[in-house]
Amino acid sequence: MKKKSKLELAITAFRKAGGILTMSEALDYGIHRRELYTLRDRGDLEVLSRGLYRLVEMPEPSLPDFIPVAKKIPRGVICLISALAFHEITTQIPHFVYVALPSGAHKPVISYPPMRFFWYTKKLLTAGIEEHTIDGCTFKIFDIEKTLVDCVKFRNKIGMDVVLEALRMYWRSGKTDLDKLFEYAKLFRVEKVLKPIMEAIVSG
Repeated sequence: MKKKSKLELAITAFRKAGGILTMSEALDYGIHRRELYTLRDRGDLEVLSRGLYRLVEMPEPSLPDFIPVAKKIPRGVICLISALAFHEITTQIPHFVYVALPSGAHKPVISYPPMRFFWYTKKLLTAGIEEHTIDGCTFKIFDIEKTLVDCVKFRNKIGMDVVLEALRMYWRSGKTDLDKLFEYAKLFRVEKVLKPIMEAIVSG
């Protein structure tokens, strides 16, 4: 009976936390590794990524691939194609989670999902961050205009076709803020690249 009570307490802790905990968070809640492994083995918990557990009885997360970033990479910011997809200005389906990290930061060891990391200067990393809480997890992501400027800056890594499509979809969305877009472009020195592209899109 004592063992069952510990497992029930562990499940209660997961519920209070929104259903998802890292190993270290679980230990802080007083859940022993033994309980975690038992709950995993009997199907109450699923492993989202190494050291990251989800209570199966909770609703399926709507953005499961962002959860390991939110939980395990506190300084990471969702960027580039992943951010385009979140903001619904691409038809691309990201095969990786694109994550911006501070210059000099170590590459995180995440077993799943596949990730691509980009190292940003402090100026590039701290501009245009939004925070969203979804599925009980708070993650950082660049706003639409900052994402587009980043895509222009990293165009050789993600492909110019992706950049052009995103800028066209942004323009057609009717929610454009060109002043903000060019403010970022000027700040990150891609104004000369962006300006003729946007002029062609706007006039076309």
